[in-house]
Amino acid sequence: MDVEQEARKVAVVTGASSGIGLVVARELAAQGWRVIGQGRDPQRSTAAVEEIRKSAAPGATIDMLRANLSLMTEVTRLAGEIAALTDRIDLLVNNAGGTANAQVMTSEGNEATFAVNHLAPFLLTHRLLPLLYRAAGRTPAGSTRIINVSSSAHEYSPGLNWQDLQSFENFVPIVAYCNAKLANVLFTRTVAARLAGSGIVAYVVHPGAVDTRFFSYADEGTQEFCRTQKLLSSEEGADTVLWLATSPVPAPGNGRYFHQRREIPASAAGQNDDDAERLWSVTRELVEKYGM
Repeated sequence: MDVEQEARKVAVVTGASSGIGLVVARELAAQGWRVIGQGRDPQRSTAAVEEIRKSAAPGATIDMLRANLSLMTEVTRLAGEIAALTDRIDLLVNNAGGTANAQVMTSEGNEATFAVNHLAPFLLTHRLLPLLYRAAGRTPAGSTRIINVSSSAHEYSPGLNWQDLQSFENFVPIVAYCNAKLANVLFTRTVAARLAGSGIVAYVVHPGAVDTRFFSYADEGTQEFCRTQKLLSSEEGADTVLWLATSPVPAPGNGRYFHQRREIPASAAGQNDDDAERLWSVTRELVEKYGM
């Protein structure tokens, strides 16, 4: 690897084949970052790479890896493929997520909404920590960053149901999504605290209601509600993620919740550190067989 390539910052962006993730990957590549994206659909992934390369700075490298993040075996495979491409990660954007119009159980026995929105970023982050630590050891404190994309939907969660964390019983699509987005907020608080002093910082973002393919998978009630809202463009939704990712000075508020380039309070449930620690322990048990 030549000196110029060695000096390039490396970003991993999940959900990079469309919407917010595609914009984040495209803009980072335009700034000269090395970008490793993840997508699920082959055609969208191929089209995304073509779009990103059109905007990329000279010499920028773009890879798009495919994985179904509702499956933890796929998350583990993805982490291995990323490690084969780079020896460091300066930025991890856990952006992939979604909702559904019905309960879907994965072949691994998890509920898909909970798996893709929470279990996947939890496991992927942990599998990539050695590469994040390596970047942090070479750069000023706070230059290595984890950004988790959540939603204001977390505010509508009454709190996690510890007797039915994955909504196996009485599944309601939008409630399952709200709970998973609350899990993003709690995970960010805990990972930030556990990485304190390592040089790695973590943030969680509410991008706003964005006009992407996301809503096409939602139940009819959610789609009807969204038709009454003014939706943002993907560029607008990506703005705070990019601001947190590329600011020369890390934003104050490690582990906190951001919207429109400023820290805002998470819900009361999202600030419950006891629940954050409990969720960490329970999630670790759920994914430890996949290489925690």
